[in-house]
Amino acid sequence: MTRKLIIRERCFEWGQRTYLMGVLNVTPDSFSDGGEFNTITAAVTQAQAMVAGGADIIDVGGQSTRPGAEQITLAEEIERVLPVVRVMRKEIPVPISVDTTSSSVAKAAVEAGADIVNDISGGTFDPQMLPTIASMGVPIILMHIRGNPQTMQQFTDYQDLIEEIYSFLTKQITAATAAGIDKGKIIIDPGIGFAKNSEQNLEIFRRLPELRQLNCPILVGASRKSFLGRILNQPDPKARVWGTAAACCAAIFNGADILRVHDVKEMRDVSLVADAIFRQSLQVLPN
Repeated sequence: MTRKLIIRERCFEWGQRTYLMGVLNVTPDSFSDGGEFNTITAAVTQAQAMVAGGADIIDVGGQSTRPGAEQITLAEEIERVLPVVRVMRKEIPVPISVDTTSSSVAKAAVEAGADIVNDISGGTFDPQMLPTIASMGVPIILMHIRGNPQTMQQFTDYQDLIEEIYSFLTKQITAATAAGIDKGKIIIDPGIGFAKNSEQNLEIFRRLPELRQLNCPILVGASRKSFLGRILNQPDPKARVWGTAAACCAAIFNGADILRVHDVKEMRDVSLVADAIFRQSLQVLPN
């Protein structure tokens, strides 16, 4: 695996420490914070707070991908995402990721100042996504999914969960490199909660090391998700912070490089301690 990736003059050295991607949903209907940050001022203020809390990347999404989420038009998605990205680019120093499955949204967002494309379909929903990413030269996050957010929870029957995730990601890494994307700019995501039930989500954590063989940095997004709610008997996503912390520890111990989280400040503490234990590289922060 390429050991480092430079994005907007920031060096991501895989294996040295855990990086945090802060979730910024500029949507009215996301599962845990829908409607909170869907104005430019609220979104930029939240982005600044996450950077102050230790976020290494801010991930902006204009289309909710929760189970059963309503599909919006490309025009609506662009209208939600672009103004926020444009203002954020002037206000925050860290790389900006755009969470989209559309090549046209990805292209417009990168032109507006985004640095990374986070595609929950792994490049499968839009046949132009991989060629578009190749032409722009930006990193892409390829996630495993079956079906789409409207149908995905009907597709949780697997013969061997990790083998099928591995196979899908192998295929999409091959397609991405064939399209001209540098292998060193590909990040993979097993897709916690996307066409997986609660037990399968737990299995991903246990078997995460098997995905290291793909030689790409691994992103894990478990923050506030429903499988944690089931374990904790906690229906309020915002009250799942300690469950998220436990899942983040498990992900770090099993080889995750990036954690996609809502509660950045808390997960920064979790990752600092877990890194000190697991990576044997205690980083002393300035007072």
